[in-house]
Amino acid sequence: MRCRLFIATVMMCAPLLGHSQTSSPVALTIYNQNFAVVRQPLHLDLRTGENNVRYTGATRQVEPDSVVLHDPSGKRALQILEQNYQADPVSLQSLMEKYEGQTIKFEVHNGDKTELVEGKIIRAGGPVPRNGTPQQPCYNPPYGPGCQQNEQPLIEVNGNLVFSAPGTPLFPALPQGTNLLPTLDWTVASDRPGPLDAELSYVTGGMTWEADYNVIAPVSGNTLDLVGWVTMDNNTGKTFENARIALMAGDVNKVQPGQYDRLQMFARNGPGIGGGIGGQPPVTEKTFDEYHLYTLQRMTTLRDKETKQVEFVRAAGVNAKRVYVYDGGRIDPLRLQQYGGNWDYLRQQRDLGTGSSPKVWVMQEFKNSTENHLGMPLPKGRMRFYRRDENGTMQFIGENTIDHTPKDETIRVYTGNAFDLTGSRRRTNFRIDTAQGNADESFEIKVRNHKNEPVEITVVEHMYRSATWEITSSSAKYEKKDSQTTEFAVQVAANGEQTVIYSVHYTW
Repeated sequence: MRCRLFIATVMMCAPLLGHSQTSSPVALTIYNQNFAVVRQPLHLDLRTGENNVRYTGATRQVEPDSVVLHDPSGKRALQILEQNYQADPVSLQSLMEKYEGQTIKFEVHNGDKTELVEGKIIRAGGPVPRNGTPQQPCYNPPYGPGCQQNEQPLIEVNGNLVFSAPGTPLFPALPQGTNLLPTLDWTVASDRPGPLDAELSYVTGGMTWEADYNVIAPVSGNTLDLVGWVTMDNNTGKTFENARIALMAGDVNKVQPGQYDRLQMFARNGPGIGGGIGGQPPVTEKTFDEYHLYTLQRMTTLRDKETKQVEFVRAAGVNAKRVYVYDGGRIDPLRLQQYGGNWDYLRQQRDLGTGSSPKVWVMQEFKNSTENHLGMPLPKGRMRFYRRDENGTMQFIGENTIDHTPKDETIRVYTGNAFDLTGSRRRTNFRIDTAQGNADESFEIKVRNHKNEPVEITVVEHMYRSATWEITSSSAKYEKKDSQTTEFAVQVAANGEQTVIYSVHYTW
């Protein structure tokens, strides 16, 4: 028991808490933005009025101002009157700092011999931040790989000042108030005495998840099999035993520290996450608010520094098609950003939009629908494509990422460039009248097919000079896709070539 004299001049005692918990499991809701909501059951034995409670079971990346302690049954009124978060657990660095000004012993190795040398710690020294992350200091020379300091320790040995530790420091004891783990120290007010199965909720960094998809095509054709995995990473500094885990997919806005009301509301009132039974899928999905929640049906242990994978979707017989795209004049968006969106400057550049890449893209396209053996909202992630060869061996044919995709939407994924398809384009005419605010351009685009079967290639052209334009002549049918994009569907015979010629008139 730990006791404390409160302002009310009444001696009240409360148990010293560490990892105490009820029979209810820990629940995690992991977001794919490197944070999670933890719901941790705690058994408290409180007295009426103020109680001192210390908790050492939180993660090392807990956001202290997100903490919520409440009675999940709603029968007891709890209030945290004061919270102290001590985030500096014992370490070599912290002990060197705590023993500054004191004399301790150092263990020195000379060949096979070991001796003890006394030294007074004048200055503890400190680590060098590398890419924003402090490195561990090195006190036992010679310094090993990765040992760097921005301030060397200063030790007095036999009346001499040494800018390094003479050996391995041997600390006599832990100073009073030293924490072995990050600690939350609360003053909790209770409306009545008695035991309570409370729930602690908080937001922590250091935990994330992502989706990965493996898509397998047969030797010929484009009927695909798809398997999706979720990969969870725990770098919070804490292991979660037999936890109920849910994964939140969507672009959740994470505001500045101290404003976690929405997340706390979810932590308090979020839906229960039940364990799975035989015959159920390993992961179930449902809509939650404006996002989608994927729930693991089995409780699982997620250890610190561990990466865990769980299958969450499997589909066979997905109908897909291969799409070839020639976008030879596309300008890198980064180049456009360099001009700060100054279109008055851009449209007067004579070489704008005259690039000519020879590459023809290969795209895989399929609909995420129930009729196509899918229909589950798919979270963003990496999608890998394989095709079986004549021997049945799977060969990797490309990968890319997809964004969050609702059901009944079409997925189109770029997987690489076609070997046997090429393209070229050139501008054949250009006129600009800046005084009248108009321009004319003409282009010739050629696409070549070196395959032994005909293909269709979508030729994409961008009208970069102005959002107001009109195609005045074209040798092929076209479709205006948006204010600056036109597509031509071109049929190219086996071992053949096709040419598209068009002219465009701009005004501004």
